[in-house]
Amino acid sequence: MSEVTRRDFVKSSAAVSAGAAVGIGALKNSTAAWAGANDKLKVAVLGIRGRGKSHLNGFMDQENVEVATICDIDENLFEDRLKEFFDDRSLKRPKVETDLRNVMEDKDIDIVSVATPNHWHSLAAIWAIQAGKDCYVEKPISHNVFEGRRLSDIAAETGRVVQHGTQIRSSEAIREAVQKLNEGVIGDVYMARGLCYRWRPTIGTTPVSEVPKGVHYDTWLGPAPESPFSENRFHYNWHYMWDYGNGDIGNQGVHQLDVARWGLGVKLPTRVTSASGMFIYEDDKEVPNTITTSYEYPNDGPHGKMLVFDTRPYYTNDEKGAKVGILFYGSEGYMVIDSYSHYQTYLGKDEEEGPGRSAGGDHYKNFVDAVRAKDPSMVHASPEDGHLSAALAHIGIASAKLGRSLEFDPEREKFVGDAEANQLITRVYRKPFVVPGGASSADGRMSNGYASAGSNRWSTSG
Repeated sequence: MSEVTRRDFVKSSAAVSAGAAVGIGALKNSTAAWAGANDKLKVAVLGIRGRGKSHLNGFMDQENVEVATICDIDENLFEDRLKEFFDDRSLKRPKVETDLRNVMEDKDIDIVSVATPNHWHSLAAIWAIQAGKDCYVEKPISHNVFEGRRLSDIAAETGRVVQHGTQIRSSEAIREAVQKLNEGVIGDVYMARGLCYRWRPTIGTTPVSEVPKGVHYDTWLGPAPESPFSENRFHYNWHYMWDYGNGDIGNQGVHQLDVARWGLGVKLPTRVTSASGMFIYEDDKEVPNTITTSYEYPNDGPHGKMLVFDTRPYYTNDEKGAKVGILFYGSEGYMVIDSYSHYQTYLGKDEEEGPGRSAGGDHYKNFVDAVRAKDPSMVHASPEDGHLSAALAHIGIASAKLGRSLEFDPEREKFVGDAEANQLITRVYRKPFVVPGGASSADGRMSNGYASAGSNRWSTSG
């Protein structure tokens, strides 16, 4: 992680007029977290389905940490979550909210944990940072390259502690595996191959329908374009829709892309090529269910490096025990990472077993420790690493969507000489849900009136 300025927080906050951003009152900074290491940290969890339940458990397992607020656009979820996580554990019920903007305004909240759909990840985290909170944000850190870069930069400029939800980075075994690669356990590492072989049956088709009672659909849409409600664009199946998700390469695959990039010691490539298709069945999915992507790094290592990623949804073989994992290839052997917590090396032509290990880790504890220390450099999954790894998924999807190889400038984070591809680097944001610097749906222009990263103001287009 690049070095960032350590925070020297002042307890004052800038007022925000209702018309300037999202129509809520003056922004208030968090006050409790910085009184001392023994003070209770108060957490708000945004999104309480799926990954949100893991966030609840992860923070409730930490010492002197309280889940003080749960927030979701679906009111139908609240009673079950309150009973399961609080009543059944004889814990005080938290506040419930349906609008995350109210959470950002709550001065008692120290940490915002983002477990929303992908299209909300970056903006929710940016709003949390601007509101003076530290943030745990689920993978992928972004829905597109532009907003991931903005989030990483804003986190660095403000010095807030941000942890990306690629929890493999906290596994002791996988941290050791990457160290072994750096030490040359399999020689010169020239290639990594990521696997995402997940059983994904058809989602069928669902018609446009009325918004279910208790669902705050406009808030759910957030930055995405206006679109009528349909069940397949809602709970979980949004993963396969262009406006909200990034397919399996951006869902499961970000974990393996992150480790592959980490172990290779690379950032972004100069060329990306995807072959893809929708095979086996026809349904409402928009993102291809089968994608093979290659990322070329001709300027890394003595002879260049390559990263290849395979996504497929149905019956498949494993590869040396891995179906969701990473294989590294070197001049003296190869390494298989077949889970979130295990690696094994195979050396020489005879594939003799070399070093290997199984051991997990606690990603939430790592984050909480960094928050208490007020030290962003302590997190195992920095926003910069989260951005780079998510960007691999995004540019791979761009190649698949356009059906051609794309040249990429890793410094500018733009495609080279391809205006059509560069439209996929960002999106037009629906007001008032605009990532700072992004184009607004109201005028299609890039905002020039957004708040600076450290200004503690809500983002808005000018």
